Amino acid sequence: MSPSSSLPLLTGRITLSEALEEEDDILEKLSYPEKRLNFCNYLHAHANEIESIVSHHPHIPRASCRVPWVDEWTHGSFNICIPVYVNDQKKVMIRFPLPYKIGESTHPGNAEEKLRCEAATYAWIQSHCPSIPIPHLWGFGLPSGPSFTALDRAPLLSRLGWYLRRSILWALGRPTPSDYVIHPHQQKFTSGYLLVDYVQDGRMLSETWDTLHEDRNRRMTLFRDVARIMLSLAQVQFPRIGSLTMDNHGVVTLTNRPLALQLHQLENQGIRTSIPRDLTYATSDTYLLDLLACHDNRIRHQPNTILDQADGQSQLSALTMMRALLPHFTNRELQRRSFILMLTDLHPSNIFVDNDWNVTCLIDLEWACSQPVEMLHPPYWLTNRAIDQITGEHLVAYSERHNEFMSAFEVEEKKTRGGDACYADIMRAGWKTGSFWYFSAIESLSGLYNLFLQHIQPIYGTTAVSDWEEFERLVALYWAPDSSEFISEKVKEREHYLEQIREVFHQSQHTTD
Repeated sequence: MSPSSSLPLLTGRITLSEALEEEDDILEKLSYPEKRLNFCNYLHAHANEIESIVSHHPHIPRASCRVPWVDEWTHGSFNICIPVYVNDQKKVMIRFPLPYKIGESTHPGNAEEKLRCEAATYAWIQSHCPSIPIPHLWGFGLPSGPSFTALDRAPLLSRLGWYLRRSILWALGRPTPSDYVIHPHQQKFTSGYLLVDYVQDGRMLSETWDTLHEDRNRRMTLFRDVARIMLSLAQVQFPRIGSLTMDNHGVVTLTNRPLALQLHQLENQGIRTSIPRDLTYATSDTYLLDLLACHDNRIRHQPNTILDQADGQSQLSALTMMRALLPHFTNRELQRRSFILMLTDLHPSNIFVDNDWNVTCLIDLEWACSQPVEMLHPPYWLTNRAIDQITGEHLVAYSERHNEFMSAFEVEEKKTRGGDACYADIMRAGWKTGSFWYFSAIESLSGLYNLFLQHIQPIYGTTAVSDWEEFERLVALYWAPDSSEFISEKVKEREHYLEQIREVFHQSQHTTD
C-alpha cells in the first residue's frame, strides 16, 4: 500500500502512519464522514417538514419559509445548524444534535437529555440573566416526542392554561413553569431540534481571533464582557452540582447530571461514565472523584490508551496521585456551597463580537453546568494554545493574559458587588496554588497526564520530578489490585487495535483499486 494513501475524516484526511499515532479512537472517527452524509441526506429529504416546523413555532405562514441548499448549512462538533429563510431573509436557525457524536446509539436518550438541558438553560438565562446576549429560543422538539413553543407565540388556549397552572403552582409554593408550553405538531425527527434566532449582529470571535488577539484594546473589551457574563451567571447560587433541565410541563429544575461535553464524548465511544442522568451532587469532592472515575473508564475501555508498560505506569500513577491530591486543591469551606452556573464550552466559535470585540451574542449553551465556584477560571485559549501546550515561554505569555483577564474581572465584580471581589480572590488563589491546572486536568480527557507532569507535579519540589520514574512504577500498583496485569492486557489490546486500522486502510486501497 502506498504510504501516501489516506482516508477521510470530518476535518480532512488522515494517512495510515498518522492514524497509528493518533491518541483518540480513530476507528470511531473514520466512521463519521459516512454518518454525516447519511444524516444530511435524511434532513435534506425532510426539508418540507423542517419548513413546517419553522412556521409552527413563531406562527408564521408556511409559504414564507425556505430551507437553503446544503452548502449553507453549518457543521459544528455536536450539532448541524440549518439557517432558514423567512421572506427571503435569514431569520432563524434550526439546530439538530448529531446522533453519531453524542452517544445516541450506545446510550439512547442522550439527544433528548442534551435538548432538555439546552432549552432549560436558554429559559433560565432569559429569566434570570436578561443582560446576557443569547439568541431567542422560539421552540424545540424532543426526539419523536413533545414539542414546545415560546409562550408569546403559543395558541390562546395554551397561554390561558399556562397562566392558570402557574397561578395555582405559585399559590401552593411549588416550582412554576418557564415561558415554554407544549405545542404539538405532526413532524417528528429522530434527533429532535432547537429553533433559535439567526445571529445577525457580529461575527464569530474565531474568525478574527488569530489575527487580532494581540490588539490589547480589543482584548480588554472582550475580557470585560466575558467577565460580566460570568458574573451575571454567578449571581445565583445553586444548592447542588448539576445541569438545568426542563420537564414536560415546562418546569426548569436542577435535576440533571452535570452535562459537560466529556460525558457524551465518552458515551459516544461506548464508554460508560457511571454517572446516571438523574444524579446531582451535594459536595464537590464526590463530583470530582466521579470525574476522575471517568478517566479510569477511558483508560479501561478505549482500545489504544496505553502504548507500553512504562506508559501504562505513567498514566495510572498520575491518576492515582490526582485522587490523593484532591484535598490539596479543594477548599473544604466551599465544598457544600457556592455552586454556580458556568458555560463549560465557552470558546471563540461560540462567542459573537462586533468590530471592537464587544460581545454581541453567545451560542451553544448545551454544556452549561452548576459547578463548584473553585472551578471558575479564565478561558484557557487566551494565548491561542491548547491547554496542554501552555509551557515555557507560552506559560509566561499565558500568565500575563491571565493577569489581564483577572484585572478586568475584578473591576467588573467590584462594580456589581459593591466593592467586593470574592470570586476574583478565589480565582487568583486557584492560579497561585495550582488548582487552575488541577481542575483543567480533570476536565481534559486527553490532557490529564501532560497537565499533571507539566504543572501539578512540579509544585511538590525537584525531588518529586527527579525521582518520578521509580515513583511511577510503585504508585501505579495502587491504581487497582490488578494494575500490572491490566497494563499487559492493554498493550495487547492496542496491538489488535492497530491491526484493525491497518486492515481498514488495506480494504480501502483494494476498494479504490
